[in-house]
Amino acid sequence: MAGDDTHDIPAAAQPTRSVLLGRAQQLAGFTVAYNLAEGAIAIGAGFAAGSQALVGFGFDSGIESISAAVLLWRIGVERREPERAERVERTAERLIGISFIILGAYVAFEAITDLINSERPDTSVIGLVLTAFSLIVMPLLARRKHRVADALGSNAARADAAQTMACVWLSAVVLIGLALNAALGWWWADPVAALAVVLLLLSEGREALSGDDVDGD
Repeated sequence: MAGDDTHDIPAAAQPTRSVLLGRAQQLAGFTVAYNLAEGAIAIGAGFAAGSQALVGFGFDSGIESISAAVLLWRIGVERREPERAERVERTAERLIGISFIILGAYVAFEAITDLINSERPDTSVIGLVLTAFSLIVMPLLARRKHRVADALGSNAARADAAQTMACVWLSAVVLIGLALNAALGWWWADPVAALAVVLLLLSEGREALSGDDVDGD
């Protein structure tokens, strides 16, 4: 992490913009690969256990992959055609904002449906392990992304870092919901946990769409 923190480095030793773009590209690429794998496992485990919070977590991973892919496109444009960077920056930020809104709407719909129908998920050991592991990986990834985004001065990169941080919060509430269901049989904890993160997702989406600074750290 120290390698990404440029705040206390003398100006002459600061990474060039090309280097920072390369770092952002590597982080976004890792995000796409990691989340596609995580999402596939979570969705499979969620359907097997009847856990909409876990399925929602899997879809979040997929949407985060889309967010990171958008950032890869934005970085690629700047590296090929620097004069277009400012124009595509806002477009990328809006697209990432839309991904927040889509995810929030999906999670809210599925969680409310489960509460109304009293859906009772089975215990998912895979889900417990996966979300716990995500709580280790995602905060580190979000911090690295946010530092690079600040160094670049890119709101689109900040929005993508916020999307990764949203995955941290969703991992936490899903893990709590799954654990309470497994330990105490509180089936309602699963959809309530899913609902707990909806306001965060919608807030981040609104900020990205409005062009406000997004704080992903």
